[in-house]
Order: sequence, then structure tokens, then C-alpha cells
Amino acid sequence: MATVTVGTARVHYDVEGSGSGPALLLVHGTGSGGAVVNWGQTAPRLTGDRRVVTLDLSGADRTVDDGGPLTVETLAEQVVAVIEDAGTGPVDLLGFSMGAPVSAAVAALRPDLVERLVLVAGWAHTDGDEYLRNLFTLWQRLGEFDPAGFGRSVTMTGFSRGFLNSIGREGVEALVPNMPPTPGTLRHVALDLTVDIRALLPRIEARTLVVGGTQDITVPVENSRELHAAIAGSAYAEIDAGHVMFFEKEDEFVRTVTEFLDSAAA
Repeated sequence: MATVTVGTARVHYDVEGSGSGPALLLVHGTGSGGAVVNWGQTAPRLTGDRRVVTLDLSGADRTVDDGGPLTVETLAEQVVAVIEDAGTGPVDLLGFSMGAPVSAAVAALRPDLVERLVLVAGWAHTDGDEYLRNLFTLWQRLGEFDPAGFGRSVTMTGFSRGFLNSIGREGVEALVPNMPPTPGTLRHVALDLTVDIRALLPRIEARTLVVGGTQDITVPVENSRELHAAIAGSAYAEIDAGHVMFFEKEDEFVRTVTEFLDSAAA
């Protein structure tokens, strides 16, 4: 466990595994549970012969800051600081959901720090996409007035119908409390409403893989296809799963990511 100061934030991060190649840095999505909730199960499967770095962005429980509004650029600065503080050199960078536009911004603004880039269930801009705008606005309202409803909405949109039915009522009820509408989570949702990285995408130089979920109803797969189209030379893959695809289809997710990283390194 380590921390690095970025502005008013004391950013928490962890480094696991060993290896001499580029480290893999995982950037979590919306939710104050941060890296533990997103990557606790999957990160150990990605270590292999590489180091895996996970961080908690502002809004996550283990990173402390002044509680102010967040921007993609602010969070990108935190990722850059962790890369530099960890001393791993240029990294392979993977961002999920909210972490995807943040990771894309890092790759565009600091190409010297990113070897390969993986964008999972991400999007380029919210304003003008009435589905995304309304979903995130609904989350804000539920977070303020109906916390239990917030948890159910996030669970319903985070996973495919088939997956939810496969785990049954007890399994679904266990998922509902995983992302409570804490102040940190709602700061992330407010950021989700302001995302617009379209101007940065042409500046990405790293070899890039965009991964979409064909059953994603948080950030529909069309958004991943648009990211792929906007990033020159990027590769593209789809996984037949909902938004949290690394939970629904962990084996396929790990295989998709590692095959890209290994082939891109060859």
C-alpha cells in the first residue's frame, strides 16, 4: 500500500506481482468502493509475469481529498502521479467505465507514460446522448432520495438479464449493496454527466484495444464502437455480457486483455 499527494488528494494505490515488462495499471469505474470492488477478484489473474497497479481515484473511500467537484483531467493527473510515484516506467493502462475516459485522457496527454491502452465499457461524451444523460441523472436523484432504489438500479443496469437470473434472488440481493450512493459515488456520477474527451481521442498514440459489452445497458455497446472509430489504428472486441463484464465472464475478459497485451508487446 502506498499514497501520493496530488493537489488536495492523498491518492491510495497498490502494486502486486513481479516482472520486468510494463506494469498493468487498472483504473476503476464509478463507485466509492474503488479498486477493491472493481478489481479485487480479477487483478490477481492479470499478474502472471507482470506487476499490476491498482489505485483509488478521488471519490473512492481510501483516497482523501477536499470533496470538491471532479473532472476527467483531475483524475487523469492522479493516474499520472501514481505511474510516476510507483516507479514502474511506462505502463499498460486499462480503464473501466468512468475509468475509460480517464485512461484515454492520460494516454492523450502523457503518451510517454502509456505503452498500451485498453478501454472497457467506456464512452467519449455524455451531453447529446440522451440515454446516458438520463441514466446518470436518475442515479443522482435516486442517490439523494431513494438509496435502496439506487442500489437496485445500478445492479439492474450493471449486469445482463441472463446473468441476474442465473445467480437467482439471493445472489442479486447480495449485489445490491455493493455500490451505495455515498458522497464519493455521487461525485463520480456528477463527473459522468460532464464527460467529453472527443478532442483528446485523435491524440492517442498507444496501441489501443476497445472492449464493449453487447448486453451493456449502463454504457451501451455503441459507445465503445464510437471510441474504436475515433482512435486511429485501435483494435476492437466485444464480449457477450453486461457492463461489469469482468464479473459476468471473467475468463473471457482476462483472455481478451492478456492476448492483446501479449500480442501488442511482441
